[in-house]
Amino acid sequence: MFEHFDLLIAAAAPSVAPRVGQETLSINGRSIPTKVGLGVLTQPISCIGLPVCTVPVWPCEGDSAEERALPVGVQLIGAPWREATCLAAARTLEQAGIAEIRAPP
Repeated sequence: MFEHFDLLIAAAAPSVAPRVGQETLSINGRSIPTKVGLGVLTQPISCIGLPVCTVPVWPCEGDSAEERALPVGVQLIGAPWREATCLAAARTLEQAGIAEIRAPP
């Protein structure tokens, strides 16, 4: 894929960020431990050794207050040895106001 694309983007978790102390996630109607669930999409990328940067992306202002309460994590995945590409993309998303660190609600 990296012959055609400089960067891949993928979800970092199967749900929005959990609340502090949340013990389980509900994924497709199943309850799974939070700690296990959060790594299910990032572990394969780490396992094969690709560089990745994960950023929090917040829902649009038009969404409901409940939907805007927590971000979704997005993985920016680069080709081998292209860490700078991942970090530059994260910075671009931050400068555009798409990826942003906020205090938890």
